[in-house]
Amino acid sequence: MSNIDDDLFANTRPKLGVELDAVITAQQAQAYKPSLKMFELAQKRIGADQREWLHVGQSKYHDVAPAQSLKISTVWVNRPSPRSGGAAKTADVRPDVEVASMAELAEMAVPAAELRSSA
Repeated sequence: MSNIDDDLFANTRPKLGVELDAVITAQQAQAYKPSLKMFELAQKRIGADQREWLHVGQSKYHDVAPAQSLKISTVWVNRPSPRSGGAAKTADVRPDVEVASMAELAEMAVPAAELRSSA
């Protein structure tokens, strides 16, 4: 999910270096986060129970607060920003996890192969 138009994301997508299962843009949802419309559209497309989701974002206001209102687990990427609370307005919320970068979050992930071998 991204607060972006389809054409802008089309230019960004190849630079990500990963294949995405689903893309939900503000243009598709006809709303920008923190509107819950983006989360509702994602639910329709993904179909997974929201208790299985992990929403990762840089804004407490646009990402953490709306996700937590829907009982979705959250990670706040606290990247350097001139504003406290992330790239946008702050919100009085506590993310489930806070990291300084997406690389830090990736390092925390347990590879699927390790999960299978420990089962």
